[in-house]
Amino acid sequence: MKTAVIGARGQLGSDLCARLAGDVTGLDLPEFDVRQADRVAAALAEIRPDVVVNCAALTNVDACEDRIDQAFAVNSLGASHVARVAEQHGAAVVYISTDYVFGRDTRRSQPYTEDDPTGPVNVYGASKLAGEHLTAIAGRRWTIVRTCGLYGLAGAAGKGGNFVETMLRLADEDKPLRVVSDQRVSPTSTWELAGKIAELIQVGPCGLVHVAAIDSCSWHAFAQGILDRERPGVSVEPIRSDQYETRAKRPALSALTGTRLMDFGIEPCRPWRDMLHEYLDARRQRVTTRTSQVRQAQ
Repeated sequence: MKTAVIGARGQLGSDLCARLAGDVTGLDLPEFDVRQADRVAAALAEIRPDVVVNCAALTNVDACEDRIDQAFAVNSLGASHVARVAEQHGAAVVYISTDYVFGRDTRRSQPYTEDDPTGPVNVYGASKLAGEHLTAIAGRRWTIVRTCGLYGLAGAAGKGGNFVETMLRLADEDKPLRVVSDQRVSPTSTWELAGKIAELIQVGPCGLVHVAAIDSCSWHAFAQGILDRERPGVSVEPIRSDQYETRAKRPALSALTGTRLMDFGIEPCRPWRDMLHEYLDARRQRVTTRTSQVRQAQ
């Protein structure tokens, strides 16, 4: 099987390239831009993949509020370009979406399922929801994967890291740590997500599927879990979201759940703490390896 991974240098894309079987080709900026339909057509015509995984996205949620045109150009129109060209070549397409397609239901108390109505509260969520629709209408062989709270070893290029790395950096700088406790999510590692996507690809086009940690927590609990493991004794002050102003509005609840992974015979993602600990162990090993390489080079 030949697979093209768009956004191959990002957190998820890099893990996908490592976990997918068969012939995998990575595509990313600056050589490849989903906003340019002719470039998408030329690249996929040359590769002729069986599957295209579209991880390309403008993911900086606050920046999307000020760069609306760019957000929709990448997250929506770009998704349409990819899905339409994939359809022309008979390739299945996998579009990576987000928990932020939800949030308008302020009375919600349980994680969102695949059957729940959407309602984004920010530009990022709206642009990704449009990308879902444009992917689905482009052809019949599609899978839309919604996920939540991603973090991976490659970091998120558009954000300059990820939440885990930010918490550790602030702790090392001995800066006060204040994290919102009234927003609930399902933190998910890109390594785990990549593995589930690989399994979904083997099944074939699956429609809409939620893939995220089997449990949920507040951002504050996630932050404290990071520091308890890596910086024991460092505490995080819980605050309300109205005490931490951001350009974009965030949902009070965007945690995901669903049954469709299991419908396809695929086990759900592990609890968020298990994935986090695996990530932190891998991170520590990478740091140790790099330190050893530097010493050997000296």
